[in-house]
Amino acid sequence: MTSAAEWCLKVLGYQFADESLLTQALTHRSASPINNERLEFLGDAALGLSISRAVYDARPDVREGGLTRIRSDLVRRESLSDIARASNLGSQVILGAGERQSGGQERTSVLANSLEAVFGSILLDGGFDEADQAVARAFADRLANLPDAATIIDAKTRLQEYLHGRRLKSPVYSLLSAVGAAHAKTFEIECQVPELELAMTGTGTSRRRAEQAAAARVLEQLPDG
Repeated sequence: MTSAAEWCLKVLGYQFADESLLTQALTHRSASPINNERLEFLGDAALGLSISRAVYDARPDVREGGLTRIRSDLVRRESLSDIARASNLGSQVILGAGERQSGGQERTSVLANSLEAVFGSILLDGGFDEADQAVARAFADRLANLPDAATIIDAKTRLQEYLHGRRLKSPVYSLLSAVGAAHAKTFEIECQVPELELAMTGTGTSRRRAEQAAAARVLEQLPDG
């Protein structure tokens, strides 16, 4: 059994019949054309369904919007990378020399994508029930301590509600820059509230995250924001 297979058995409770699937799930595209991108796509879908069902069962009193916010909070990149770091997944990820030298094994996007790909590889190797159990094991602590849906409102939503509540127009988000390699871009977004003559910028590893960061900075400037 490889060290990666031992890691998977210890952390996720799953033993592979075909360990090559796990190897592929842990292979970053900087290391090989046979990499984890397609498995990441599959794992993302399996993760979303598994967490959706777990949240649905755990919170029978919460409406759809609240369930969506809880699920989004659980499966966001930062949550996935935190789980990956806590389980030392980075030590198993296969990276190209340049990516490893730049600290790719600790990068949020690399860890989150690799964990999703592992779920995808388990789905192919053992079926959805096995993938579902692996997700449940990885997210056990978080599922046991679900946040209150009312407290999970992202910065863009809070800003939108703040402005609409005061009969002001929606904020305008503009892309200022997107720099870096295709797999490691950094985005800079400006959030403008013209009626308040207010504009702030935010950066992130995706356009959505940069928009959230910019909205959060605008909120910091608003009374009761």
